Amino acid sequence: MTFDPLQERGIALDAQIRDWRELAVDPIDPDRADPYTRCRIITMNGIEMESIWFSHHMARHCPDMDVKRQLARMRAVESQQQKAVNWLLPGVASVLETTIAYEQVAVDLTAWVARMEPDPYLKQAYEFGVLEDFDHLYRYANLYEMIEHRKAEEIVDGLTEVMPGRPTRYHHRDPADNVRDPYDRGRTDPLSKMHALTIMSAEQQTMNFYNNVGPQYMEPIARQLYQEIGLIEEEHVTHYESLVDPGETWWEQLVNHEYNECYLYYSFMEQETDARVRAIWELHLNMELEQLRLACELMRRHEDRDPTEVLPERLPQPLKFEPNKAYVRELLDTQIDLTTLGAGYVREAHERFEAMQARLNGQATPPNEQVMERHQEMFGREYRLETEGEHPVASLRSRD
Repeated sequence: MTFDPLQERGIALDAQIRDWRELAVDPIDPDRADPYTRCRIITMNGIEMESIWFSHHMARHCPDMDVKRQLARMRAVESQQQKAVNWLLPGVASVLETTIAYEQVAVDLTAWVARMEPDPYLKQAYEFGVLEDFDHLYRYANLYEMIEHRKAEEIVDGLTEVMPGRPTRYHHRDPADNVRDPYDRGRTDPLSKMHALTIMSAEQQTMNFYNNVGPQYMEPIARQLYQEIGLIEEEHVTHYESLVDPGETWWEQLVNHEYNECYLYYSFMEQETDARVRAIWELHLNMELEQLRLACELMRRHEDRDPTEVLPERLPQPLKFEPNKAYVRELLDTQIDLTTLGAGYVREAHERFEAMQARLNGQATPPNEQVMERHQEMFGREYRLETEGEHPVASLRSRD
């Protein structure tokens, strides 16, 4: 029997507020948990944070006091959901360990979405971005070994490779070239809307995380690397948020947010290996079902439209965290030399790109390359985890 969020009944909103005992979730064991359980936690924290901030922005533009109160009720529950999800992360994990997990999310979540995306233009946007996050994982993994003398393989568990992607120094582009063309809300597949919302939310969370934790380091090289990659994550948020049709009404966006949360909680509940975490996904799904119903009611009442006009006819194939090694290697082999120009992609450097490169990298070595130089000095090698053989790009193969 197909699961249909529009037909299922959830928990009444008034019954969704939890007390402190219920919110005091036990964190996962960082040494024994499935790495993809941690990835699902990080993803859902980003999704909940986006839902909360969207609700705040909608409320700031809404003159109807009854709607503002309804949004506040729903937002209070979303805030509790975000706390329960994010507090599943273990406090014993260092910031760098969590950072490497964030980048594993960026690689395997974006790669999966790219593989499943039906729109060629949107697919290219995800393929372009994943090669940059893949390189960030590599840079942070080398910093991790430098500072904590531990290896990233303990975190990614061989599910995601660690080696160079599109070199980080080339991620710095003229801001105008980070803006993509939006999809057409009236013609695009509803799955494409969900993909864009999911990846935008994940990258937005990563940007905010790096902006907040970067200054907490004492080591200058760590502070500088977080600063550099934090700026690139802002580019990525611009890249992904511009894919969303700005013509979507507030009611459309509200319904899309709630439906996407149902989709993701259902997806993760279906594949979760930790029974205790799975129970949280199931509980939150039942909460989101009611929030979706209320969002649909608001759309019918205030826009006189049926939400089925903008939502999928059936729940899409569940999103999965799984290895994407072959796919990423194919992208490395075929797209590593791409950059952006306007809303498209080119292989040749152009005037705006070269101007930004000269401004940022012309007089000083970028932090990401300083990390690699210092790692080489300390260990006589770089850190990689190449489980599928040597790098597909000859110029990026290890020369240790």
